[in-house]
Amino acid sequence: MKVSLSINQQDVQVEVPAYRTLIDLLRAKGFWSVKHGCEDGQCGSCSVIVDGRAVHSCSRLAAQVEGKSVTTYEGFRSDSRYTSLKEALMNLVDLDCGYCIPGMMVSIMALLEANPEPPEEDVKDALRGSRCFCKATLNDLSNVMEAIDKIRGKW
Repeated sequence: MKVSLSINQQDVQVEVPAYRTLIDLLRAKGFWSVKHGCEDGQCGSCSVIVDGRAVHSCSRLAAQVEGKSVTTYEGFRSDSRYTSLKEALMNLVDLDCGYCIPGMMVSIMALLEANPEPPEEDVKDALRGSRCFCKATLNDLSNVMEAIDKIRGKW
């Protein structure tokens, strides 16, 4: 089946089998920030933004994003506005490997698209869909909230 979508603001048309997942499509296209993790939508390592909403790409078929806009971590990682958020997340999880950072960034970016001034509880909710494999719990979110304030000041 042919699927047309936008990936990081680039229109793409691909031929995929009906059973192909979105994560497999994205990784085949070279978007390596979309990670394999639990494979059942529980860890957030495969998170992407689909039409403004964070979703787990391991539990979506490629055909389900027909005509939609998909944003991966690669879609905004080089934007300097987000450097402080990335650093805050790295500190949040006392970074050992960084495997979870792209999924967490994507989740927070989707939140910020929906609400540029989210309360801390909404940030916690956004991060609940992401799991760090190196660390069982997340630290205080104050540095993440400060990073969000810095981002907001640059919009």
